[in-house]
Amino acid sequence: METRDQLTITARDGFPLAIQVSGPPEAPALLLLQGQSNSHEWWDELRSDFEPQFRTVTFDYRGTGGSRGELSEISTASFAADAAEVLDHVGITRAAVYGTSMGGRVAQMLAVDFPERVGALVLGCTTPGGPNSVRRPREVGQNLARLRGREHTQYLFSLFYTPNWTVAPSYSKLLGDDTMTAQESAAHLRISARHNGWERLPEITAPTLIVHGDDDLMNPVANAHLLHERIPNSRIRICPGGRHGFFEEFAEVVNPEILGFLSAGS
Repeated sequence: METRDQLTITARDGFPLAIQVSGPPEAPALLLLQGQSNSHEWWDELRSDFEPQFRTVTFDYRGTGGSRGELSEISTASFAADAAEVLDHVGITRAAVYGTSMGGRVAQMLAVDFPERVGALVLGCTTPGGPNSVRRPREVGQNLARLRGREHTQYLFSLFYTPNWTVAPSYSKLLGDDTMTAQESAAHLRISARHNGWERLPEITAPTLIVHGDDDLMNPVANAHLLHERIPNSRIRICPGGRHGFFEEFAEVVNPEILGFLSAGS
């Protein structure tokens, strides 16, 4: 098993950010950006797929994992600025970037605000945000707000995975960081809801692959097609039957394609 280096840095405003680095030190870098209200653990079951070819870098978003403190005004753009600082501290000038869900929103902002840092870009199960994006079905939003405890967890599980995935873990790493306070969770919800990359998406110059499951009710697949239309020369790959966690459930199919794309573009 690959040794993972863990360190904590101090960001531009004094906030502590926890970083995790693993994979061959001499390999090209891959920055992995997880979904809303999740720490680096989102990638625990997946990063080993990338480590033979890449030096993987993750960090805990503010309000998750080891990155805790007073949360001021935060956004997908400020999280992208955090990501750039993380790369600086690890000594990486340019990286391939793979962001899923809210991490895909952060990745968009990293690609437009720090284009020189992004060698290749993969956007998974994400959205351009703003009024032009396609919202999840109203019933899904209502259920997420209404359900509590075990019912909420079971409902989330059904949004991420198909009933056919018999090897699904009893505890998924994708369902949220349960150490977060209500205030931290609410802050992350606002970050996702307020993201709007629509006008700036055509500025993205990095080779871009958009991946999505076509049965995603958390973030409808129509958003993948919108991203494809807005990002110049982008490619798109739709996973049949995939839900919001398609990139984990169908990793054996999806990850080789992502690796091939990143290896060529980074």
